Amino acid sequence: MTIDVLLLGKPGCHLCDDARTIVAEVIAQAREAGEPVTLRERSILDDADLQRRFGELIPVVFVGDRQVAQWHVDPARLRSQIDQAVSDS
Repeated sequence: MTIDVLLLGKPGCHLCDDARTIVAEVIAQAREAGEPVTLRERSILDDADLQRRFGELIPVVFVGDRQVAQWHVDPARLRSQIDQAVSDS
């Protein structure tokens, strides 16, 4: 089973750019360890509901259905959440 990581953000958001870098590094480490992880990105500007729900919280990161970060991404916590999702699957 593949673990889906979703990054919600928007263009021009410097925190989103920082989060993207951290998320990409953590996913690369997880993949090197053989964990099946994919990254999806969505702009909240493309969805009125996402903009309403998360407009002041971006970047927001989900691992599967679980929200694991907002504003800032802690790499250790993200890796832990990915590992937990892998063991739960």
